Amino acid sequence: MVAKSPSKPIWITVFISCFLGLIFDGMDMQILSLTLSKLMQEFHISKGEAGLLGTWSLVGMAIGGIAGGWLSDRYGRVRIAAWMMVVFSIGTTLLAFAQTYEQFLMLRTISAIGIGAEYTVITMLMAEYVPTKKRTTILGSLQAAYSVGFLAITLLAGWVLPSFGWRFLYLVNILPVFLAIYIGFKIPEPKGWKERVQKSRTGKKNQWITLFKEPKTRSTFLLWTFTAIFLQFGYFGVGTWLPTYIVSELGFNYTKMTGYLVGTYTAMILGKVITGWLADKYGRRPMFVIGGLATAIALPVINTYHTPGNIIVLLTIFGFLYGIQYAVIATYMNESFPTHIRGTAVGGSYNVGRFGAAIAPILIGIIAEHKSIGFGFAMLGISYALSGLLPALFIREKMYDPFDNEINISKEYESVSEKNNLRRKIQLISPSLYEGEIHFI
Repeated sequence: MVAKSPSKPIWITVFISCFLGLIFDGMDMQILSLTLSKLMQEFHISKGEAGLLGTWSLVGMAIGGIAGGWLSDRYGRVRIAAWMMVVFSIGTTLLAFAQTYEQFLMLRTISAIGIGAEYTVITMLMAEYVPTKKRTTILGSLQAAYSVGFLAITLLAGWVLPSFGWRFLYLVNILPVFLAIYIGFKIPEPKGWKERVQKSRTGKKNQWITLFKEPKTRSTFLLWTFTAIFLQFGYFGVGTWLPTYIVSELGFNYTKMTGYLVGTYTAMILGKVITGWLADKYGRRPMFVIGGLATAIALPVINTYHTPGNIIVLLTIFGFLYGIQYAVIATYMNESFPTHIRGTAVGGSYNVGRFGAAIAPILIGIIAEHKSIGFGFAMLGISYALSGLLPALFIREKMYDPFDNEINISKEYESVSEKNNLRRKIQLISPSLYEGEIHFI
């Protein structure tokens, strides 16, 4: 039986709560980039050591995302999202009191565990509340919350850093604790999770064993893992060093840096919303591939052809392109796996990718010491190109429907007999993988 659409008030409440959650997540992620040059002065560290802060942030996010996805399959999306929000909120707030580089590194890694887990679980929670036909529009808009967080903390930093210093900026991150309390008490678990994990017999099995036992889910998991490595290698390499690049290599002060980043992140918000709508209309895979290849081209262009007169235009265009893949990836990945292992599979593949990407911040730091940050950015274009090519060649879209708990079968099976034969094969080969109806699209 096809699940009914959730009532409008609940849907709105879930979206607003998830949107606010990702705003805080984005703020927490971007705050390190904005304060990196200040931290280098405070703790007397090199660019390589500064890059290590970004690397260990990604390691923490990877651990959190993998653990959070698996825990959400077993104990619920809402419960884990709320607890992980508390972890990153308190952990980041404590960074304001760090007295040494080592203390800062340790606390940042702990808070990053919460950031990675919350991002993974929040996007999956929303995916399981939204019907297929408008899922990418809604999740693209939800992903824009991450960029709103970037924008909010950038504007705040432009005011706080020159007047009050970097420590005061980190104190703002206590606010998500209050949102976590609200989410924990007011947001219901999605119906799909209750039906297919909490109450079914498959919910009692080890999700990792189930994931790797099925050839289809195993191959999809590995393909998404490599895609996530290439995407995040580029994304976090740029994200960690872009503010420092504007200040140290383009020669602008914090006030102008804020203005340029505002333009970049505003374009990113617009890009995610538009891309989400286009992906529902023309497909997840085409938009994801376009985003990867376009960003790959933009990076060396910015480094080679920027001038004081055109840099704000180039950064604004880049911001639009920079967000395209993230507008699509949550939908694309969540539709690649069945409900009972979705958290484990999505959390695992995306966040194993963070381990691969963890070398990007420190690698750019090392390159910057010998050449320039801009040269490192140009090299990241290769990673973006690969992140687009892998899905283009190997990852089909809309394999499962998180909302309806159905397997989506492509239109190539046109006749009724073919559909019935396929239904029987799926039920015979993998009864544990599929217990409900098959939905033909």
